[in-house]
Amino acid sequence: MNILFVCTGNTCRSPMAEALLKDMAKKQGIDIEVKSAGLFALDGANASKEAIEALKAEGIDIRDHRASLVHRQLLEEADLILTMSLSHKEALLSKFNFIKDKVYTLKEYAYGKVEDVADPFGGDINVYNSTKEEIKKALEEVVKRLTNDNDGGK
Repeated sequence: MNILFVCTGNTCRSPMAEALLKDMAKKQGIDIEVKSAGLFALDGANASKEAIEALKAEGIDIRDHRASLVHRQLLEEADLILTMSLSHKEALLSKFNFIKDKVYTLKEYAYGKVEDVADPFGGDINVYNSTKEEIKKALEEVVKRLTNDNDGGK
């Protein structure tokens, strides 16, 4: 399965989600491809220093992350697209109708409720740690869904 996380600049939330899910999948032996991109990303930008610091506490290093702008090929390759907010989902759907059956907000997919992941941009490390925990909890539910789907013969 190929999963794509989308946020605004691809320097905070989506790279944290990408790295956390890769780490969870590796630890649980789940075979998935995970990428992230931003609707308004500056291609090649680094992850924010606070996002790097927040994940460092998890033993995850995202210093090499480089932001990517969302483009059609990324969306076509993805089996599942998880956005950090409803506005990200709506922006994608307004331009790319073909993804309508595979795009959800992260919390919509995890919990069945449309709710945004808090944007830590501009906040201090405590704000980033809070957002990291919010993402991590949702991803635990995503992993349960993925492993249950695979057990169901998918």
